Amino acid sequence: QVQLVESGGGLVQAGGSLSLSCAASTRTGSAYAMGWFRQAPGKEREFVAAITWSGTSTHYADSVKARFTISRDNNRNTVSLRMNSLKPEDTAVYYCAASFHVLPSRVSEISYWGQGTQVTVSS
Repeated sequence: QVQLVESGGGLVQAGGSLSLSCAASTRTGSAYAMGWFRQAPGKEREFVAAITWSGTSTHYADSVKARFTISRDNNRNTVSLRMNSLKPEDTAVYYCAASFHVLPSRVSEISYWGQGTQVTVSS
């Protein structure tokens, strides 16, 4: 069982930056990839970014590539998402996710979800 708790959401102007953090509690020895997904009102949950257990490989949605950076600290069981050059279309609830897939990019590949944190980008 993995429990995920996000923090760092908020309101920011277009062009600004925001960082999200996710604290994971897990039994010793569990190895999982981590990711971020988001869901805007009236839309399906979509992939944002993912990182492997070792942190050596990452994957991003085309819409956030070169603007967002995912990272993890396995000593602290945390994963972060640095978001730069934010746009109004980035407004959504952002969810931290844990997966036993090597580098997940689909909702169906996720085993555990956080409760979500709201990110609002004003124009």
